Order: sequence, then C-alpha cells, then structure tokens
Amino acid sequence: MAESREFGYIRKLPSGRYQASYVGPDMQRYNGPVTFEAKDLAIVWLHNEKKRISEAAADKLPWLSPAARAEESRRLSMPKVTFGEYAARWIDERRNSKGQPLRPLTQKDYRHVLATYLVPTFGKRPIDQIARADVRAWHASLSKSTLRSRTKAYGLLRAIMNSAVDDDLIPASPVHIRGAGAAATKRPVEPATPAEIDVVADTMPPRLRAAVYIAAWCALRYGELAELRRKDIDIVNRQIKIRRAVTFPPGGAVVGPPKSDAGYRDVSIPPHIWPVIEEHLETWVRPGQNTLLFPGEGRGHMWHSVMGSYFTKAKKAAGREDLKWHDLRHTGATMAAQVGATTAELQARLGHSTSVAAQLYQHAAKDRDRQIAERLSKLIEGGA
Repeated sequence: MAESREFGYIRKLPSGRYQASYVGPDMQRYNGPVTFEAKDLAIVWLHNEKKRISEAAADKLPWLSPAARAEESRRLSMPKVTFGEYAARWIDERRNSKGQPLRPLTQKDYRHVLATYLVPTFGKRPIDQIARADVRAWHASLSKSTLRSRTKAYGLLRAIMNSAVDDDLIPASPVHIRGAGAAATKRPVEPATPAEIDVVADTMPPRLRAAVYIAAWCALRYGELAELRRKDIDIVNRQIKIRRAVTFPPGGAVVGPPKSDAGYRDVSIPPHIWPVIEEHLETWVRPGQNTLLFPGEGRGHMWHSVMGSYFTKAKKAAGREDLKWHDLRHTGATMAAQVGATTAELQARLGHSTSVAAQLYQHAAKDRDRQIAERLSKLIEGGA
C-alpha cells in the first residue's frame, strides 16, 4: 500500500524494498530510478526531488525530469565530438533523396567550403559548444568574401548542424541568421549572338569547332558535352541522347549519370548546325560507338580547363571576353525562349528538374526583346 506524504508517495514492495514516486510540475508521475533498501533512503530521494523543483521555480529555470537529467548526464559524459570531425563524416555519409552518396564533384565542393570557411573557426570546437553568438560573429567575419561564397558556407554550416540535431548531438541548431541563406545574385549574362558564336567556333581548333555549336545551340552542360560519344548522336532523328555526364574531381575524370533524372533527355539538333556535326563525325571522331566526340590529347576526357584555354582566345576574337563557357548554354536557352519555347519545353530541353530556371530564361528573352525594340527606335532616330 502506498503511503501518501506531503510530497510524493512511498510504497513497500512484496520484496521488502521501497518504491518512491511523485507527480511533477508537468502533472506526470515519476518513479525513483531504483527501489530502495530502506524507507529513509526513499524519503531522501523525494526530498532532493522536491528541492530541485523548488530551486528551478525560484530561479525561473526549466525543470528537468529524472529521465531528462539522466539523458543529459549521459550526453555530457560522452566523448566530445568536434565540429571538424563530424563535418568530415557528414560529407562522407551524406546521401541524396534516392539514398545515393554525393557526387564526387559535390563532395569536392563541400570539402573546399569546409576547409576554407568553416574549419578555421569551428574545426576544433566541440559541436555542442557552438552558440548562436559564435555563428553570428563568424558570419560577420566573412564580410570580405563574395556573397556567393558566404551563402554557400552558411548553407553548408546550417545543413551540418541540422543533421547534428537529428543525431542528438545538440538540442537545437545555432545557425539562424535572417537572410543569410538567401541565394546569391547571379552575374548578369549577355547572350552571344549567332554571329559571335560563329566567330568563336571558327577561332577554336577545328576538332573543337562543333563543341561550340553544340554547347550554344543545344544548350548542353559541359559535363554532358565532354562525355558525348558517337553512339549518343542519333543520325536518323538528328538528336543528341544525353545519358551520362563526366565530372572532374581530384584523381581523374568520373563518368556518372546526368545531374538529375531530368538530365536524361533527347535534344533535337537545329538543322543549320547538323552539317557541322556530320562533318565532325566524319573528320575528327575515330571509329567505334564508344569513341568520345571531343577527347583530350590522350584520348581521354577533355578537362574543362583545357577547353577553357582554347575558348579564352576564341571569345577574345569575337570581342566577347566577358563570356564564360557556361554562358554558351545560357545563350542556347535564351534563344530557345526567344523563338517561343514554353516553360515545359525549355525545362525538357535543358534537363532541369524544376521550372524555375526555365522561367528565368524566358524572362531573359523578354528583356532581350525590349533591347531589340529600343535599338529599332534608334535606327529611326538616326535616320531622322
């Protein structure tokens, strides 16, 4: 039978031992962690619990139940995991929505951001000792970095700390700065004109001339272009079949699937550049269905930096030193929008998972049309 007291209850068990319990401030009943050999020991336990409740109320602090205190004690007794250790493991073990490891190039990017922006400040610190004030001070110290770099670093830190919450290493993430995770504004891109594309292509080495036309008029990513093989050119339907892409992490080229499921696609080749591709296949591509269309000097994949060295000279000849190789893809997307491609059609042609990027190209096309209209008016003004 339980003995009701001023605070709590004590019950003598058939074994002769005593069980103590009480109703906490949350109106839940809590039993002692063990049964007691003597009644006096049960009374002492109840006295200490009552004292803890009173002190928490007096100091306006949250009260912790016996189970919560035991968990906190266990957590504090565990070896301290540093942020650097956890972050490195996080990159190794991170999986995408399909349960697959991160792509090599993504891992490379994360490790660069981690080493450059996060480890110098947080690397040796126990992950549970990083406070919001520490994060704010760190973010303020990045003032001299580019907006894009700050955004990427903040986003990676937030993702890592959110995972630490899921792993019960910390009770809550300290990464909360309003607006810090906003996407960095991309630099404005002026699409190349068809005439400029011709100059760039004609200035490239002959074996790479077709690469410029495919990148611009078919809007391929560089990794997709560099992995193109003879078997990917559908001569009958005049299409390019995108089934793979190559990335260039440290250690060498890695061939894998396209960037996303939407990246698997068949891209129709504009008729006016088909003769260029046909000539390229006959003149520069070795026999064999697995032969690369644009190999490097050693017949392996051509690294982006190598292609870029040729492109630098070619874009200068076209008077477009502002162009980057990826701007050729942007050019192709914008031109497709200009001729009336819908959002869904752009999304399919470009291999985008969402319609957001495709809509951006449509907006760019509208801006371009406005510029054309203004230039037409200038013709009239000049003739007046």
